[in-house]
Amino acid sequence: QVQLDESGGGVVQAGGSLRLSCAAAGLAFSNADMAWFRQAPGKEREFVASIGWNGILTYYADSVKGRFTISRSNVKSTVYLQMNSLEFQDAGVYYCAGRARAISGQFRNTQFAYWGQGTQVVVSS
Repeated sequence: QVQLDESGGGVVQAGGSLRLSCAAAGLAFSNADMAWFRQAPGKEREFVASIGWNGILTYYADSVKGRFTISRSNVKSTVYLQMNSLEFQDAGVYYCAGRARAISGQFRNTQFAYWGQGTQVVVSS
């Protein structure tokens, strides 16, 4: 059974930084693409960033490019999301997601099979 456990959420001032972590179990992590999504109150869940199985390929939503960085440690079976210059619209529940690595040319597909429970990010003034 795949388990994804997010951590690192909390309250941060606008302009500040936060680092999210997601520890994976029950997944062939070193052969999996991983991603972060988020959902703000009253809005649909949206894609934030993804990273390929070997950490070389990354893909970001336009809204976070240049501010967020996704990375991974296959030794620790953990994926990270470093969030800098946080804005009010970055607030929401952040979800970790995983899938078996996409076939060639399909990396930017935002369909993922496994999901964590989410961690809350609040951006204050």
